[in-house]
Amino acid sequence: MTAQPPRPPARRVPTLTMTLALVAALALAACGQRPSETAAGQTARPIVIGVSLPLTGDFAQPGSEAKRGYEIWRDMVNAKGGVLGRQVELKIVDDASSQDTVVADYTKLITQDRVDLLLGTFSSLLNYPASAVAEKNRMVFVEPAGGAPDMFTRGFKYLFFAQPATAPRQADVFVNWVKSLPAAERPKTAAYPSQDDPFAHPVIKSMQEQLEALGVETVYSELYPADTTNFQSVAGTLAGRKPDLVAQGAVFEDGVGLVRALKQLGFSPRMLFQTSAPSNAGQYSEGVGVANTEGVFYTVSWNEKATTPLNAEFVAAYRKAYDASPAEDAADAFAAAQVLQAAVEAVGAIDQDKLRDWLHANTVQTLLGPLSWAANGEPKGSFLLAQWQSGKVEVVGPPELATTRTVVNPKPGWK
Repeated sequence: MTAQPPRPPARRVPTLTMTLALVAALALAACGQRPSETAAGQTARPIVIGVSLPLTGDFAQPGSEAKRGYEIWRDMVNAKGGVLGRQVELKIVDDASSQDTVVADYTKLITQDRVDLLLGTFSSLLNYPASAVAEKNRMVFVEPAGGAPDMFTRGFKYLFFAQPATAPRQADVFVNWVKSLPAAERPKTAAYPSQDDPFAHPVIKSMQEQLEALGVETVYSELYPADTTNFQSVAGTLAGRKPDLVAQGAVFEDGVGLVRALKQLGFSPRMLFQTSAPSNAGQYSEGVGVANTEGVFYTVSWNEKATTPLNAEFVAAYRKAYDASPAEDAADAFAAAQVLQAAVEAVGAIDQDKLRDWLHANTVQTLLGPLSWAANGEPKGSFLLAQWQSGKVEVVGPPELATTRTVVNPKPGWK
């Protein structure tokens, strides 16, 4: 791995009226440190965390949810006195779902704005280049949504994915549930439409390979572009082949779009699995109709009923602010911020190398549950299997974490 360039020089506080404070500030700056306080008796300077998020463009919906999660965390932390006795300030900019823009954003946040810390953006597509900027500048990069396998093959040391597992592992819990069924109840045929997305597609690819090994026949397996909006052709092909299981690699709008298209054609598979789309809480149920969520499976990193650290407080704060149930993307962002906070408080300072080393050596308790990482930043846990039931989300696997013993199978037809 090539040598990393030094961190950009630290920012100095504005000129102070008191000579003593000025001398102290200059002395700290000369040592490459940022003074944490201004003149005696004044409030410590806020800790500034830089974030670029897709607030417009293809990923605007989950990106906006991530923003909500970060902001709820900030407000909760600041209400309790901040981090290291300092208030937290989020500097959030819009990358417009563009890889070029996200690179420019994080470069500016680091080299011009000189933020103290970083948090990641949404999706592997954007976190892949964004994390490279952070790595080049030797800054810890905790990202809430970027579990594509390619994220973890580059030998990065400052990258940490704040979810329980990577994308291919999402398929495992559903496949394990299929294995638990009597042979007569397992799907005999399956179709695998997937968005050409670096996170969604590996989930579906892994599921297809594992189910084929169980004897489930593949009758359809195709990628569609990320900007696809018309799913009539895909739905028509699926209706013609009548698979028992449809497993879709869906981000959000494409998941809603396929359900609507299948409904129009009157074809309802016995089982429907989608990746991220059903996790978008009320927005998903509004998009497809509450009745049509019944029996839909997905894998998820988080459950609002969990008794994990600050989960109840997060859910209450989200509902108060937005009059809705939280989406998984908001919870993932909150958890990423929890990870960063835990490292800073444990180290007792903002030292990027010490933060990196602490995270590699420790487990962090979050609202997703305990998170820990391999040397490449890949998490070591596993996902939950969720299912929409009676207009609500229930965890149905693994059994020891299930919120219900009931599993809807087969899935009802469309209404």
